[in-house]
Amino acid sequence: MLPSVLRCARPVSTALALSRPLAHFRPHMDPDPSRPVERAIRTKLTDMLKPEHLEVHNESHMHAVPPGSESHFRVLVVSPMFEGLSLIQRHRLVNEALREELSSCVHALAIQAKTPEQWGSNPTLAKSPPCLGGSKGDHTMEEKLKAGRE
Repeated sequence: MLPSVLRCARPVSTALALSRPLAHFRPHMDPDPSRPVERAIRTKLTDMLKPEHLEVHNESHMHAVPPGSESHFRVLVVSPMFEGLSLIQRHRLVNEALREELSSCVHALAIQAKTPEQWGSNPTLAKSPPCLGGSKGDHTMEEKLKAGRE
């Protein structure tokens, strides 16, 4: 697992993403070219699900991973393709679109999949809980990350 996390590391600050309110995200906003995994997620979801609204949030900074990682994401997808589908069917469509990323460097993906009608009546993005992962309490994690870079 550690080598795949390190492959997804990037030396870029996440301060901009943390300071920008969600209202400023647009469905087809051009992704930052220094974030290849985020760009791939946005492109694949757009191509496959034709969303009316799409938000892709890199939440890796909230977890015990190297700075600049692209391993933990939250997506909000609002698509007419979800009409008549159960929540599990919607999630399966998202997971299928991101199969390559989920089998390589994306460790966690939180999905909100809504129809345009659902989004119209409740245009909110759920917040992620704080990380309780095992590595947060692992005091040898810094040594492991350093060893993984060598």
